Amino acid sequence: MTGAPSHDHDWIAGFLEAQAAELGAATNTLLAYGRDLKDFAGWLTRHDSGFAKADQDAVESYLIHCDAQGLAKSTRARRLSAIRQIYRFAFDEGWRGDNPAIRISGPGRDKRLPGTLEVAEVDRLLEAARITGRSDADRRRNTCLVELLYATGMRVSELVALPVAAARGDPRMLLIAGKGGKERMVPLSPPARAAMTDWLIVRDDADALRVRNGAPPSRFLFPSHGKSGHLTRHRFYLLIKELAVAGGVSPAKVTPHTLRHAFATHLLANGADLRAIQTLLGHADLATTEIYTHVLDARLSELVLEHHPLARAKDGPLD
Repeated sequence: MTGAPSHDHDWIAGFLEAQAAELGAATNTLLAYGRDLKDFAGWLTRHDSGFAKADQDAVESYLIHCDAQGLAKSTRARRLSAIRQIYRFAFDEGWRGDNPAIRISGPGRDKRLPGTLEVAEVDRLLEAARITGRSDADRRRNTCLVELLYATGMRVSELVALPVAAARGDPRMLLIAGKGGKERMVPLSPPARAAMTDWLIVRDDADALRVRNGAPPSRFLFPSHGKSGHLTRHRFYLLIKELAVAGGVSPAKVTPHTLRHAFATHLLANGADLRAIQTLLGHADLATTEIYTHVLDARLSELVLEHHPLARAKDGPLD
């Protein structure tokens, strides 16, 4: 793979930056990730290895080392989680072609299920996007961003860096360039296509004005004046929090990644095939996609406990 940092501390820094920008990780969470990954990096260095070269055997040997040190189960589970997460990030960024930690069983700690949103909550976010913004252009852009994210399940890094060429011609399918040079096609819903068409009108007008003023045309669907040339992950993270407040949805529940989870969970709840969802999400391993079956099972159990008359009966189940 190409483009991977040459030093382990750069791997950690890039991973922590993405955790803060895309998932809104709290400061304490970032500090814990940093400590755990620094410990792993130090162990790899002492064994003439590093994040780029470590394989499954190396990760397992490190966990054995942690056990030998007498670390608690919860600490070892947290360290394995951090290692899995950085390698998942590295795979998405194209730094590695595999995740050497994905098939390693943890020391008995339950895997945390990803947070998701109800359909009604997504509807409120979409409605907030239509009315939130300083100008008509802002409101059209916000609507397009949220419609596309929920309609396709894209990673936020893929969304903000979409080339404008992918949106030309009112496409029924959107070509998404994933990390590592992998491409996939995802269908666009009619509302997402309409939002994209509306945004393109004002986006192209603004781009034409830039060109007349001597600036080069932007190749991005969501251009900006920043160094990257497009809307940043961090700016979109702040925007989605603003929309949550405006839509009456708890901001604690909403991150860019939550909409990706909602896309997958809502598809599965409506009968979509798991392998089709794997393809749409761009997961290399079906095991990554299978977590959504557990999310759905947990939600169904919650609904039964909340609404079934026997579950609410004060005197217990009837004989």
